[in-house]
Amino acid sequence: MTSPAGASPVQSDAGDLDRPNLAALTDTALTERFGRLFAEHGPGLQRYLARRVGAATAEDIVAETFLAALRRRASYDPDRAGIRAWLYGIAGNLLKQHERTEMRRFRATARLAAGGTSGIDHADAVGERVDAAYQVGQLAAALSQLSPGDRDVLLLTSWAGLDATEIGQVLRIPSGTVRSRLHRTRRWLRRQCPTTTLHDEDGTDD
Repeated sequence: MTSPAGASPVQSDAGDLDRPNLAALTDTALTERFGRLFAEHGPGLQRYLARRVGAATAEDIVAETFLAALRRRASYDPDRAGIRAWLYGIAGNLLKQHERTEMRRFRATARLAAGGTSGIDHADAVGERVDAAYQVGQLAAALSQLSPGDRDVLLLTSWAGLDATEIGQVLRIPSGTVRSRLHRTRRWLRRQCPTTTLHDEDGTDD
């Protein structure tokens, strides 16, 4: 069926890719749609989670996220959130089960960086690598000190690339609260890690 001239293309009964009506999909369409969702959002979700808990754990969480999304598809309301925010919300709940793993990674990175920079002459390329390692360690130490809520807001912004509206949907808080937390956390991070660019990685106003 074609649309009248000048009209938008006719949408399928499943809606668009950003806000699909998952409950309306037939089994065949469901398989195709979830394949597209995984191709579009899976890699970014994997990269984000890997930076927080490591590649192996991230891979498990991504798989669990899409399985949970498939089982809970009838609960997805496209009027309340985009599909990316919904998926990151599911992943975030699963990530809470691995908070100890995340903290161990941050603290181990901080310790390794601190130990690796002691007694080394900061000269030329070796010095640059040492300085970079020190900055990573400094950042890891700072991240381990943040509350889970503040850490989520910061990393969903800087590492996942979500905007304030999406993060509000992920965490189920007002977007204004997201911006307030982000502003406070970035200000604190600048004091703790003045050389890091994490607080400036996206274009969100703070």
